[in-house]
Amino acid sequence: MNKSYLTIRIPALPVSVQIHRRTASIIASLTAAVVVLALVSAGLGDYRIMPMDVLRAIRGTGTEEQLLVVQTLRLPRILISMLAGAGLAAAGTILQCVVRNPLAAPDVVGVTGGASVGAVFFITQLPGLYDIRLLPITAMAGALIAALVVYALAWKKGVSTVRLVLVGIGIASVLSALVSMLLIMAPSTYSASSAYIWLTGTVYGANWDNVRTLLPWMVPLLILAWLAGARALNIQQLGDDIAAGAGSAVQRQRLWLLLLAVGLAGSAVSMVGTIGFVGLIAPHMARRLVGASAGGLIPASALIGACILMGADLVGRTLFLPHDVPAGVFTAAIGAPFFIYLLFRTRNAR
Repeated sequence: MNKSYLTIRIPALPVSVQIHRRTASIIASLTAAVVVLALVSAGLGDYRIMPMDVLRAIRGTGTEEQLLVVQTLRLPRILISMLAGAGLAAAGTILQCVVRNPLAAPDVVGVTGGASVGAVFFITQLPGLYDIRLLPITAMAGALIAALVVYALAWKKGVSTVRLVLVGIGIASVLSALVSMLLIMAPSTYSASSAYIWLTGTVYGANWDNVRTLLPWMVPLLILAWLAGARALNIQQLGDDIAAGAGSAVQRQRLWLLLLAVGLAGSAVSMVGTIGFVGLIAPHMARRLVGASAGGLIPASALIGACILMGADLVGRTLFLPHDVPAGVFTAAIGAPFFIYLLFRTRNAR
C-alpha cells in the first residue's frame, strides 16, 4: 500500500476515494479557512461583534442583541452562501472535467439559465402556489430540461465536448431571453420585482427556512459528487477513446455526471439566484492547489466556492453601508475578466 495516499470509504456505499496526503492537508486548511471566514463574517457589519462573542452567540449564551444579529440575521445568510457556493463550484468542476474545456461552467453551458427559467416561472406565473420548499424542485426541473435539450442537440453518434459547449452557449442565450419575457408577462408587479431581485444573485434576507430547504439537497449531492463521481470524472478526463478502452460506458457515465451537475447548480440557484462565475473560477483555483485528480479537486473546489460566495456577500453588506449590494455583482466583477483571460489563453494555446 502506498503510504502517500489516504483511502476514504463509506461501508454503506460500494465506492472509495484515494487522496494524496498533501492534498488532504490542503483540504483541511481550506476547511479551516471556511470556518474562520464564517466566524469573521458573523461578527462584521453595521453592528460589530468580537469573535469570542460570536462563538457565545452561536452556542446561545450571548446577549439578546448578539443572539438576534448572529443567529437570526447573519448565520442563515452565511450558511446559504457556504452551501450555494460549494454547489456551484462542484457543478463547475464536474462540467469542466466532463467537457474537458476550461470555459465550461453552469452559467456558460445553460444549466444556470434553465434553473432561472424554472424558478422565475414559478415565482411570477404561479404566485398563488409559491412555497420556498418547492423552489429547488422547480429550479432543478428547469435546469434538467435545459441540460437534456443541450445534450440532445449536441448528440451525433455520441456527444462531443466541443458541440456540448457550443450548443450550451446558444441555449443559454435563448434561456436569458425567455427569463426576460417571463418578467415582462408577470401578472403581478410584486412577483416580477421579487424575481428581478432574485436574478441579481443575492443572499439578502436568507433565513433558516432557506437553510432547511437547501441543506437536504446540497449535502447528499456534494457527497455523491465526491465519492461516486470522482472516479468517473478521472476516467472522463482521459478522453473518450481511452475511457472506452478501459471499459467505461462513456456516454452513460457522461449523462449521469451532467445530471449530478444539474442537481448541484439547480438547487444552489434556487436559493441565491443567478450568481455567475463561481463555478468557473473555483475549479481553476482548486486545480492550482491540488492538481487535476477529481478525488481532491471536488472537495477543494467546493470549499473555495464557499469562500468566494461568503466573501462576496461579506464585501457587499459591509463595504457600502448602509447599502447591501448583491453578492452576484462582485462575483461578476471578478469572473467576467477571468473569463476573458481564459478565452485569450485558450486561443493562444491553439
